[in-house]
Amino acid sequence: MPEELNPTMTQNFIHDFIDEDLAQGGQFQGMTVHTRFPPEPNGYLHIGHAKAIFIDFGTAEKYGGLCNLRMDDTNPTKEDVEYVEAIQEDIHWLGYDWGDRFFYASDYFEQMYDYAVELIKKGLAYVCELTPEQFKEYRGDVNTPARSPWRDRPVEESLDLFARMRTGEFPNGKYTLRAKIDLSSGNFNMRDPVLYRINHMHHHRQGDKWCIYPMYDFAHPLEDAIEGITHSLCSLEFEDHRPLYDWVIANCPVPTKPRQIEFARLGINYTVMSKRKLRQLVEEGRVSGWDDPRMPTLCGLRRRGYTPRAIRNFSERNGVSKAASTVEYAFLEHCLREDLNETAQRVMAVLRPVKLTITNYPEGQSETFQVENNPNRPEDGTRPVTFSRTLYVEAEDFLETPVPKYKRLYPGGPECRLKGAYLVKCTGCVKDEAGNVTEILAEYDPDSRGGDPADGRKVKGATLHWVDAATAVDAEVRLYDNLFSDADPDAGDKNFLDCLNPGSLEVLSGAKVERSLADAEAPASYQFLRQGYFCVDNKDSTPEHLVFNRSVSLKDSFKF
Repeated sequence: MPEELNPTMTQNFIHDFIDEDLAQGGQFQGMTVHTRFPPEPNGYLHIGHAKAIFIDFGTAEKYGGLCNLRMDDTNPTKEDVEYVEAIQEDIHWLGYDWGDRFFYASDYFEQMYDYAVELIKKGLAYVCELTPEQFKEYRGDVNTPARSPWRDRPVEESLDLFARMRTGEFPNGKYTLRAKIDLSSGNFNMRDPVLYRINHMHHHRQGDKWCIYPMYDFAHPLEDAIEGITHSLCSLEFEDHRPLYDWVIANCPVPTKPRQIEFARLGINYTVMSKRKLRQLVEEGRVSGWDDPRMPTLCGLRRRGYTPRAIRNFSERNGVSKAASTVEYAFLEHCLREDLNETAQRVMAVLRPVKLTITNYPEGQSETFQVENNPNRPEDGTRPVTFSRTLYVEAEDFLETPVPKYKRLYPGGPECRLKGAYLVKCTGCVKDEAGNVTEILAEYDPDSRGGDPADGRKVKGATLHWVDAATAVDAEVRLYDNLFSDADPDAGDKNFLDCLNPGSLEVLSGAKVERSLADAEAPASYQFLRQGYFCVDNKDSTPEHLVFNRSVSLKDSFKF
């Protein structure tokens, strides 16, 4: 991967722990740092996952180590091969690769079952018959221990029941396998947690081979140990689960003993990042799909025009800490704007067009200007832009009766620059029967080619973008805003659906873009002068029907 696309991670507290481990020797002496990214394939990855990917893969790269990609497919309820493929695509898009280290948790089901049997034989696990309602009732509180009348079930009886659970003899909910740890523990995760539950459901890889499935807190440490993971990096909500992680590792005959380290997950305002809620948005038709450009999913951000480098820079600059915090969505936009300012080609596009006729420009005549593609990248060269008597300009660039300090086109108003072309002065307009302006009339100064007067006089009017009506290409333009109008749609008792922003999408079907965009293809990004950064839609755009998505506006609302 090119160095500029994947800078070395800044030292953080995770690296401090790893440095200590490597320096102290012991179980880590001579070991290669080995991490993993273990998503559950029950939805698409979102911007929060990008931080975890950056930490997992970035840490491995920093130490010259390895990072596995593992599908945590221990719950068949919502898992699907569609999500598996999408996860791989998103990680590759961000610029990371796992080589031949691609695994499924379900590959280890037989080993996990054997480990569970071993725990039963050691007297450290038992089959419990509590119903979900009883389980909750017997859970206890901070002053009352939990209880289970099945805790002292004989080992042989638990072994027999667990084997029969596997063969499908019992219905869902009839039995669970629980660890025997400490019913009075102040950490409720240690109060004899469930290790296996019965679930008669088809698995996307294992088919109907299994009807019992391991719980995450049991499967997670075993998967890490089986794969030789040295440092299991996970988000902060698993901190209270770490004692159970360590208990499983200590009591099962696993080949290695990983160390779990937790970091604060990413929070961003004006969005939600619960996969359950994102799935609800999709299934209820609140958005067009997982890749809707308003979604915080990586495929949605990609479709909106976000770049891998912008997302990596965003992840790096947010830092890695133990303290939970909420980042402004405006900072994510700032990182994209920074990247596109350096790389995006400048073009002219008129989103709400109205004709501008230059009455003193010869009919039938046209000329071509060579325009710089990107002032930040001289190596990108120039492109031809045609100019003729009839142009398109933005409707908002004309007012028949101007407001104070209005410096654009109006009858008798100041000279305005047509970007890179000529100075023009508005002389009037043409209206339809309803009084709507259908055409702006103006005269140009032939001696101002390039947009500056030959005599050096000062121009008081604004500089306007335009396109040549004779060569302009029709396009659909989609203007996106935050999906939610509330900065914290998840707060308190709010229904996040009530916080949806009704103005999050505006579709402009009659836009005009310059001829150079006729062959534009995704994922190309452009700066539409005076309008913002736009990309070719990677799903709906065709040569016959160009579609551009606004990635981010030109104005930066983020304040450092």
